[in-house]
Amino acid sequence: MSDWRDELSESERDRLEPADPPEWIAPMLATLTDKRFSDPGWIYERKLDGERLLAFRNGSDVRLLTRNRKNAADTYPELIEALERQPIDDFVIDGEAVAFDGRVSSFSRLQQRMQIDDPQKARDSDVAVYFYVFDLPHLDGRSLDALPLRTRKALLKNLFDFDDTVRFTPHRNEDGEAYFEQACEKGWEGVIAKRADSAYRHSRSRDWLKFKCGHGQELVIGGFTEPRGERVGFGALLVGVYEDDELRYAGKVGTGYDDEFLAGFRERLDEIETDDCPFAETPSESGATWVEPEYVGEFGFTEWTDDGKLRHPRFLGLRRDKNPTDVVREAGDD
Repeated sequence: MSDWRDELSESERDRLEPADPPEWIAPMLATLTDKRFSDPGWIYERKLDGERLLAFRNGSDVRLLTRNRKNAADTYPELIEALERQPIDDFVIDGEAVAFDGRVSSFSRLQQRMQIDDPQKARDSDVAVYFYVFDLPHLDGRSLDALPLRTRKALLKNLFDFDDTVRFTPHRNEDGEAYFEQACEKGWEGVIAKRADSAYRHSRSRDWLKFKCGHGQELVIGGFTEPRGERVGFGALLVGVYEDDELRYAGKVGTGYDDEFLAGFRERLDEIETDDCPFAETPSESGATWVEPEYVGEFGFTEWTDDGKLRHPRFLGLRRDKNPTDVVREAGDD
């Protein structure tokens, strides 16, 4: 392989830092905003509704980790195999595992794979999974954190082999508002706006912004109600977000579940039942059963009410890639 550093400008080469293959790096996270804009200094990528993954390769060792460091290799063995075929053996790639329902990415469909931890069962699954990659923070013994985003994406696109399993995430220049309107018309999750010259920061940053077509976020599950009539499992999940290190109640969610999930998740909830309400203020829900706040779910809703509750919430799926204590209310700026 020719030396990719020869393609960089002198100032870019000066920004490279020698680095051993890392065991872990914290991913860069985007900030939600209600403002839409077009700017030649920004690029705009499709927001995919999947599971964020970091791919690490050091020689023959390839690892896939979620953003809270859980091993996802057994869930996505075809992604591991595709990464093993890459022509470079020292890299860290940032991307998203995605499943589709038609032409729209579907977190609910991806759930069917996320619950599998046996490689053969994963291969036998009828849920096809793709790895959409969009950043390259480490390459060939060098940290690329300080390089401009455009340069990191160019290296990613030019140096790696893309097939039907591993896919490069394209972007648009300048036309952020038009792209956002198109995304919402097509039923996409939204758009990620990224400052084109931004460094890779291992934290949440306003250099990456989320334009969401709908409302939705992660919420911590702190309890449930009993099912009524012919319903199985549970009636509704009681959910909340952390604020000042306390779990604040955000409402109950009774829709979005199928019978298989209702029955199966009730068994998991029974294992973590507790007499103590995990919420800072006990909700006035009759017949509630409290659980240790160990599970995080993805939920859609129409809006937040003035008293901090969800309006018309619906369950989308469980998340394994976020620690409960990291779940806070994700509010866009005005």
